[in-house]
This record gives sequence, structure tokens and C-alpha cells, in this order.
Amino acid sequence: MAMSANEIVALLIAVSFAAGLNVYATVATLGLLGHTHWLALPAALHLLTDWWVIAAAAALFMADFFADKIPALDLVWNALHTFIRVPVAALMAYEATATLSPGEQLATTLAGAMIALIAHGGKTAVRAAVTPSPEPFSNIALSTGESALAIFLTWLSTWKPYVAATIACTLLLITLLLARWVLRKLNCIFRRRTQAAG
Repeated sequence: MAMSANEIVALLIAVSFAAGLNVYATVATLGLLGHTHWLALPAALHLLTDWWVIAAAAALFMADFFADKIPALDLVWNALHTFIRVPVAALMAYEATATLSPGEQLATTLAGAMIALIAHGGKTAVRAAVTPSPEPFSNIALSTGESALAIFLTWLSTWKPYVAATIACTLLLITLLLARWVLRKLNCIFRRRTQAAG
């Protein structure tokens, strides 16, 4: 099904958030949906429908699936993926909006990168908080939930792009509010320690 320019922007909001959580699941899902003609991808993104790209993304998703569930390794893995998830989200946004004006394309690309960075940062922060836990189940549940959410948002964005974008924006807002709350708490702790030392 062909999408309007507004629907493509809504799709990109959801897909960028999904890529920030799990870029391989997002790319594989988009590729499969495009390959089966469930979604008419913009011409510049037709590369994603190639079986080699889908297979590579699926293989990397499986590697990510296991690496992301090992405490301590998951933190290193997620830190390294800052340099993969954000650029891939930006590239997909750039290529998908090739028909827009250069200014609009740049704005969309930057927005895609920022959305992916916020999602990725939120995921990494939550994982850092959970990793010290002695039981592995919370880490496994979080990782599985993140992958499932990435796949669900990507699929939903091809069917109901505005609903998917609304969910992604709500999650972005929650992430930003939680980040602000954590920073304020850390600032309070730092002030108390400074006052106690002084």
C-alpha cells in the first residue's frame, strides 16, 4: 500500500524509535514487509527488501538477542550500538524522504537520529539500572520486551502509522521525563555529598 508524505513521516517516527531499541529487528521487519508487498517502501529503501539484507539483519538480530541477555556484556553491547542504531535510523529517515525539499529532508533525518538516540539512551539507562540485579530474569524480560516492542512498532507503523507514531511519541515523552527525574535525583545526591564533605 502506498503512503502519503504525512504517513511516511509518522512511520519514520515509530521506526526511528524502534531502531533505537533494536535496529536489526526493525530492518528485518521492514525488509520482510516490503518484500511481501505489505508495505510500499520509498524507492530509496527498496534495498531493505533484498533477501541478503533481510538474512543479514535476521542473523544480527539473533546475535543481538543472545548478547543482550548476558549481564555486563549487554552494557558493552548497547554502548557500542550507539554508533549503529542512531546512524541507521538517520540514514533510513534520509533515504525515505528523498522526495522532500533538502531542508525538510535534513530536518527529518535529524529528527530520526534524535528519536533513535533518546530511545537508545533510555534503553541503556534502564539496562544499567537492572544489570547489577543478581537474578537474570529481569534482564532477559527487558531484552525480550524491547525486541518485541521494536517489531510491533515497526509492523504497526505500516498499518496504522499515526497510532504507531503516537505510541512512539508517548514513550519518548516518558523517557525524557524519567531522564529528567533521574538527573534531578543525582543532582540532589551530589549536592548532599558536597555539603557533607564541606
